Amino acid sequence: MVNLPAVSKHNETLPTSDYLAPGESIVLVDDSQEILLIFESLLTDEGFKVFTASNAAELYRILEREHVALILLDIGLPDRDGTEVLADIVPRHPDLSIIMLTGTTDLKVALNCLRQGADDYLAKPVKIEDFCLAVRKTLQKRKLTIDNRRYQKQLEISNYRARFLHQLNLKMNSAYLNSIELDTVLQSILVGITAEEGLKFNRAFLLLFNDTNTELQGKMAIGPPCRADAGRVWDAIKQDNLHLGDILNNIQTSCMDDDTELNSIVQGLKISADDHKHILIQACTNRSSIHVQNGMAGTQPVTSRLLNNLQEDTFIITPLFSPNKSLGVIIADNFVTTHPISTDDINSLEIFASQASLAIEHSHLYQNMLNKIAELEDVTQELEKNKDLLVDAERYSVLGHMSAQLVHAIRNPITSIGGMARLLLKRNTDEKTLKFIDMMITESSKIESTLDDLFSFVGKEKPEKHIQPLYPLIRKSIMLFYGSMKKQCIVYQLNLPSPDPELFIDSKLIRQMLLHLIRNGIEAMPAGGTLTISCKEENEKVVIIIKDSGSGIENSNLKRVADPFFTTKTYGTGMGLTLVEKIIAEHHGLFSLDYSDDGGMVARIELPSDMNDS
Repeated sequence: MVNLPAVSKHNETLPTSDYLAPGESIVLVDDSQEILLIFESLLTDEGFKVFTASNAAELYRILEREHVALILLDIGLPDRDGTEVLADIVPRHPDLSIIMLTGTTDLKVALNCLRQGADDYLAKPVKIEDFCLAVRKTLQKRKLTIDNRRYQKQLEISNYRARFLHQLNLKMNSAYLNSIELDTVLQSILVGITAEEGLKFNRAFLLLFNDTNTELQGKMAIGPPCRADAGRVWDAIKQDNLHLGDILNNIQTSCMDDDTELNSIVQGLKISADDHKHILIQACTNRSSIHVQNGMAGTQPVTSRLLNNLQEDTFIITPLFSPNKSLGVIIADNFVTTHPISTDDINSLEIFASQASLAIEHSHLYQNMLNKIAELEDVTQELEKNKDLLVDAERYSVLGHMSAQLVHAIRNPITSIGGMARLLLKRNTDEKTLKFIDMMITESSKIESTLDDLFSFVGKEKPEKHIQPLYPLIRKSIMLFYGSMKKQCIVYQLNLPSPDPELFIDSKLIRQMLLHLIRNGIEAMPAGGTLTISCKEENEKVVIIIKDSGSGIENSNLKRVADPFFTTKTYGTGMGLTLVEKIIAEHHGLFSLDYSDDGGMVARIELPSDMNDS
């Protein structure tokens, strides 16, 4: 066995792992068994994996089954010229390094080998030092070339990602995102997460919280649905020569069409927001990514239902959130390739997730703006169309206050005068006196009748009933007080479940009834609060509940609140509630006013749902 001579520390050789990747080898090709034995021994002692071949045919067989990094190729082979083998191998194996060995020192032959792609040229006999130096220098050059190509590829991918994120930012900054545009942006982000030129994850799932933030629901997904379809998606991309930019521009018509199985997976992902032990809710709550490996998130096992839904036990969960609330999560995995998920993969996914969060928040702000504009337009239209209703409501309110003043100033004394006159009428027999007493009784009765007429004017016309939906009347009525509620810092909530009940009602009278109850609720909350209007069907009746968070009414006054001339400072006047009772009675309904468990008052209206006038 031939050993390398001792060398100084300055020239100490590097380990083979610095030259070759795991599984790579060196092939010695020479028809001299002595040379093969010497060089094989040298390289084996250095730690390299070495194969030998005495002719070109053996070399080709080794190339078919092994991952070869370097060939030391003799020019004079028994079955084929080494330069011909060189010319044949170089185009087919671009990452393969070749050192030519020859017994001649012909410079022309050496230059010709180098021009055909050889990395170096050694003339026999070869000194051990020159041989080892040539091997290591060639391998080092090869590794630098491969590393440079890999780094170049990484730079290209980083450039693609930067351009992709830049395009998304331009999209979000140049236009408001409606729901359709938002879906396109979110789908584009999932494409970027799974594309070969993006983050290279095999699958990506998007889950978002519903409008009431009570449930995390699967929204969309991209990726092969099962391992049997491993290459289908990316092969289609390559066949169509689609790059990331092309896919984004053709997101609706590209090869990323919806897959039934993938859709069933994402639609099966539904988690209650109150399930704080669920790994997806924990990611949202903590606002940090969670790496699940082999069904475990650290020391915590992941629910088997989630693993069964995804059909995968290793994935990354990255939360989506705005400054004020959690928006959802992105789940990404390598379902097909089973490649491990690195820290760099997680960091890159978080960048894409932040873009998704911005897009969702941007869309929410736009939708909120549209809702506010629509509300203001509704308020303006309703004020214009229903100003007479407001005038009537104000008239009843003013009359109620006026009547409350008159009750003490006029009605009580008149009642006393009338009562005393009737008593005197029974005890007096003088005709002249009886005539005066009778006049007193007649005139006091007129005054009492006049007071009764003050609130009986609220409307004697017969209701004009038609079958019509209820919810639009409620929405239009609340809109008329939009400005008052904003000024008093009152928030309103409408709980109107589908379907919209259709009732046999007079819409104008029902609007008047709603206006009075809403006004009373607003007046009961001068310092702000919440006004809630709910609707439900119960025992063949439609129940409307109007609830405020005001200070309520004293127990002693609750029974008198609907008296025509009774008033409180916190809950309107009896005149308006008298009108409410009258309208509800004309619709064969029931009305009640009671205390709320958490403060304030609850007005309950029951209207028949049988749509007839019986």
